[in-house]
Amino acid sequence: MRIPEAPDNGCAWITGASSGMGLGMAKMLAGAGWRVAISARSTEKLEAAARDSNGQIIAMPVDVTDEAAMRKTAGLIESEAGPVTLAIMNAGTYTPVDAESFDAGSVRKQMEVNYFGAVNGIAAVLPGMTDRRSGHLALVASPTSYRGLPRAGAYGAAKSAMVSLAESLKFDCDRLGLDISVILPGFVRTAMTEQNDFDMPFLMEPDEAVRRILDGLARRRFEIAFPKRLVWPMKITRAMPCSWYFPLMARLTRQ
Repeated sequence: MRIPEAPDNGCAWITGASSGMGLGMAKMLAGAGWRVAISARSTEKLEAAARDSNGQIIAMPVDVTDEAAMRKTAGLIESEAGPVTLAIMNAGTYTPVDAESFDAGSVRKQMEVNYFGAVNGIAAVLPGMTDRRSGHLALVASPTSYRGLPRAGAYGAAKSAMVSLAESLKFDCDRLGLDISVILPGFVRTAMTEQNDFDMPFLMEPDEAVRRILDGLARRRFEIAFPKRLVWPMKITRAMPCSWYFPLMARLTRQ
């Protein structure tokens, strides 16, 4: 396993980092010599992580849906820890959405956190990265972006938008000397997945997911998708005609 090399001057910024994969990535990067700024809304959890890090982790609470606050937080991070050379947009939320209980507010909230939260983070750090012609953006999406899944309409739509954004920005990042990655983990045991009332095939522990993500970032991969046993079947369904896909998925998910 590889870990991104810590810069001589700079830091990492991880959103959605009060627990789960976000906090796990912060701790592993800090152990490899990085200064890491961690953000979420829970000030108490962030400060607890920072206290246990020997100064390597900096608590920077912020609401990712607040564009101005995200820009201000990026400035505070750079003034305290140097330029953001690795930005991992990991904040996310999930609420089931179906036709019988369709709620526009729930859809809007998931788009605001899952998609526009990442957009706000990108807008806050990308100007500095382009000026320096150096930096790595990483967006945490999901295999739900490959094809529509039952009850995941809002979550999947946000993650699909994130993948499309990353693919579009990849052309510019290549030209500007920047790295960009889109991360698509399968089911990981976190507080968010604990609410799921359905089978989660190939459920992974957070530490294993963190290792796979950081290894992919160190190798500068654009797509970091795992586990393959889940990802490749999902990719194959993209080539299926709708007349095949919907009956198959309905049967597999007991719809």
